[in-house]
Amino acid sequence: NVFFAHTMAGGIPKIKAFLAIANRIYKGRGERFMSSRALLDSDLGKLILMNFDEVTANTLQHLITASAAIRERVVAKGGQVRYTAYGYHGTEILIGGQYQWQTYTNYTQGYAKMRLESVAEAAWAKGISATVFNCPEIRTNSSDIFVGVELSLFPLLKALKKEDGGAWADAQWATCQSLLEEGVSLDAILTMIENYNNDATSASFRNFAAWPMDNTPALADVMIGTSEEITKLHKDRKALITDHLSSLVLEGAGPLMFHGASERIGPVLWLNHDIIAKQLNALHP
Repeated sequence: NVFFAHTMAGGIPKIKAFLAIANRIYKGRGERFMSSRALLDSDLGKLILMNFDEVTANTLQHLITASAAIRERVVAKGGQVRYTAYGYHGTEILIGGQYQWQTYTNYTQGYAKMRLESVAEAAWAKGISATVFNCPEIRTNSSDIFVGVELSLFPLLKALKKEDGGAWADAQWATCQSLLEEGVSLDAILTMIENYNNDATSASFRNFAAWPMDNTPALADVMIGTSEEITKLHKDRKALITDHLSSLVLEGAGPLMFHGASERIGPVLWLNHDIIAKQLNALHP
């Protein structure tokens, strides 16, 4: 059997002109705010979208096409072939005690991620087992430009308990509490996140059919403002709760992708917080 893991993503051109604009779109608020729609409607924006398509999505098609001979040889001998890819199309997290779909906005790469899904769906229709796993938001070196993307990680702590977590889940709460300043409680942070998710502005972006939506000054204020406020409540800006939670998401997502691909469930799957929490609790009984 052969397992192909497609790991390409992104496609942000490393040109100074764009990076200056990107800083304002993804980090700017108030006078520094810049509209993502204004960028996408420009020639530079159209070039960037083409770049995202090529790097994020078309490379999966190249992989499937270029490996055809290997695939046919393996299958002819009774073996099986699988392809996986990392997607993002929002995530269901706990909001008000219920799992609800939400997303980071503006996720400019969203168009390319939907194209990635379509590549997998087209392959699936031809009998080729390619699955895009839409993974939760995490903090990485490359995602740090998207200030606020990390906010949806916090409810994972509640999911760990909701999905029958025991002593190990409690230990994750204790670890996260230890990263906060003296006198700041983890419960207070989670209340801030709950308030953010129930804010009328942020709630209005939970529109699956309209994804990926454009940014607005009001969203930038509440999202970037909440992100900066929570970051300040940590003992060390280089040791954040979201760093720890990101590592947990990675730990849970890997086995889910590997075993999920083998089960041939479908071309596009979401690894929402409920399934990540169940996986982590199963790994740590």
